[in-house]
Amino acid sequence: MEFLLEYGIFFAKVATFVVAAIIIIVVAVQSSQGGGESAGRLEVKKVNERFEQMESSLRDSMLEPEEAKKWAKEKKDADKLKAKEAKRLAKKASKEAAETSEPKQKNVYVLEFDGDMKASAVENFREEITTLLTMATATDEVVVRLESPGGMVHSYGLASSQLARIKSAGIPLTICVDRVAASGGYMMACIADKILAAPFAVIGSIGVVASLPNFNKVLKKFDVDYELLTAGEYKRTLTMLGENTESGRKKFIQDLEQTHDLFKEFVSQYRPILDIAAVATGETWYGQKAIENQLIDGLSTSDEYIAQCVKDASVYEIKFVQKKSWQEKFGLSAQAAIENSLDKFVNKALHDWTSRH
Repeated sequence: MEFLLEYGIFFAKVATFVVAAIIIIVVAVQSSQGGGESAGRLEVKKVNERFEQMESSLRDSMLEPEEAKKWAKEKKDADKLKAKEAKRLAKKASKEAAETSEPKQKNVYVLEFDGDMKASAVENFREEITTLLTMATATDEVVVRLESPGGMVHSYGLASSQLARIKSAGIPLTICVDRVAASGGYMMACIADKILAAPFAVIGSIGVVASLPNFNKVLKKFDVDYELLTAGEYKRTLTMLGENTESGRKKFIQDLEQTHDLFKEFVSQYRPILDIAAVATGETWYGQKAIENQLIDGLSTSDEYIAQCVKDASVYEIKFVQKKSWQEKFGLSAQAAIENSLDKFVNKALHDWTSRH
């Protein structure tokens, strides 16, 4: 037992030393390479190929072996003919480019924006839009799967400006909403040439809201003084700790109203068919009612719309992925491990409680 104990202590020391050495080496490598590496990478996937693979897998499961083999052979022959014809047309088009006005095959670029309060996704979103603008033309289309309940005005203003770049380039823009596009989310959506939403997607909330607690009465109760010094009459209108005045409150509401007016003007600029007075009340509507209020143009899930695009266009998903440092990767792994342990603990506790009752 004594030997095993000593061996365990020795092994723990060696393991600690090895882990520490690895961390030091990794940090050194990261530091030496950090200046020359890109902050992220672009991932491009052709959706058409994924659809074909899904169809092929389903057929393989449903058909008898001989039928599946026959279908695969027929498809292979058809693909060869299709590729040969495409090559012939491409060659012909290159020779007659100066004479023909026949449009090129349409490309559809699919982006995703999953918004939080700070519209954090805009950092990757701007990279994706910058990239597709180097290739996309007026004969193509950009489809954005948008999900956002809104958030900070300036953050969503920047996100909306990114979509406006697509419109300025003359490229058709379609926004698809599967769950929610409210407040800042609708600020983004209204820029599109076409807005599609699922039947129960939440749309609207063209309004502005602000709230903050005030602890001044609590501080007074415990004889705590709070001093706030400002230069400028309205440098600070409402505070969390000081005693708020009626004039400060009035100014704060005035600022909210001005922001709301800017919001309404922005929506009206990009979607003039709206009765802005009727819909800019801060209310939300589900898909069908949103059509009646002309907030959207049709009912469709993003999956349904993209599946239609695949039939007559080349569809590409574009995603910019930020490069994570080893510290971030380690943190995410630790977080996942903790969450997994907590899930197991909660599930076991619930199971034990259910068994006893």
